[in-house]
Amino acid sequence: MFARLKEAAERYRALEASIQDPALHAQPGRLAAALREMGALRARAESYERWSRLTERRDGAAALVADPDPGVAELAREELAEIDVELAALEEQQRLSVIDDEPNRGRNVILEIRAGTGGDEASLFVSDLAKLYTRYAEQQKLKVEWLSSSPTEVGGFKELILGVTGARAWDCFRFEAGGHRVQRVPETETQGRIHTSAATVAVLPEVEEVEFELKDTDLRIDTFRSSGPGGQSVNKTSSAIRITHVPTNTVVQCQDEKSQHKNKSRALRMLRARLKDAQDSARKSELDQARRTQIGSGDRSERIRTYNFPQNRMTDHRIKESYNLDAVVLGGLAPVVEDLRRHDLELKLAALGGDAG
Repeated sequence: MFARLKEAAERYRALEASIQDPALHAQPGRLAAALREMGALRARAESYERWSRLTERRDGAAALVADPDPGVAELAREELAEIDVELAALEEQQRLSVIDDEPNRGRNVILEIRAGTGGDEASLFVSDLAKLYTRYAEQQKLKVEWLSSSPTEVGGFKELILGVTGARAWDCFRFEAGGHRVQRVPETETQGRIHTSAATVAVLPEVEEVEFELKDTDLRIDTFRSSGPGGQSVNKTSSAIRITHVPTNTVVQCQDEKSQHKNKSRALRMLRARLKDAQDSARKSELDQARRTQIGSGDRSERIRTYNFPQNRMTDHRIKESYNLDAVVLGGLAPVVEDLRRHDLELKLAALGGDAG
């Protein structure tokens, strides 16, 4: 375990030295990747330094146990006992850290929220989820950017794509992927009947341009005029962008900005994230054929939550826990995410025990 920590510490020091190179600062993408990797490695590098100091102290104390002075020997034994307790705690902490290691930790994320069954009410639910996530992100000191949207005439969205930036973005949003169901009485309902509608959320780790190369020959880029709900034109110039990745037939488009350049930049960000996610998902499915250690199957169509407005209750079906919906709507997702993280860790520990057995 501590051999891994040593590797992390050495890599951290190498990155620390590399960011002093002016040539790296001339390449913003590579600099950002290096800083993000440093952020992900910092805790492990610090743990290795602490382990090194403790083992040095332990060696020194062990040498004094045989001291002819009984007082010195007794003090040495007391120090050894204290150091052993600290080392045991550090080892347990690192064992949990290795199990809870997230390859995407430290990355920004892209949230894709899409209306499911429920018509206009589903599109309004997309808008509500976006507001919830924005409030939650602000409470966690994260920045939210609207990348793309497909508005509806009732004020909702068929699809809404958000970019969330910040060191804790992945940890804060990694459990949001899946199907979200809402039960409430729509404003247009005259009989007071409760309607059920749904939305799906995809959480994609954002990748730097230097990490995932997109070949120009693989891309087909089309421009068109952006439009609002019902096809009403909101832009007289062809600033909207549609990009097709020909080898995979993956299509993204962006029309929210008046600048064609900005729309293209956003579309490329979304495309990289989708392609990298598809690549990682394919690799992960191969590894998970024998056993499942995730929360649920990870299928984005799987229902993970129900937001019941008449009962003021939000239920997360993965952990079978309910929360005050008023608090959640105001961005109070932190307790839910912490419970999910704890449950995820328990599943991974259980799977590790099963493998060991």
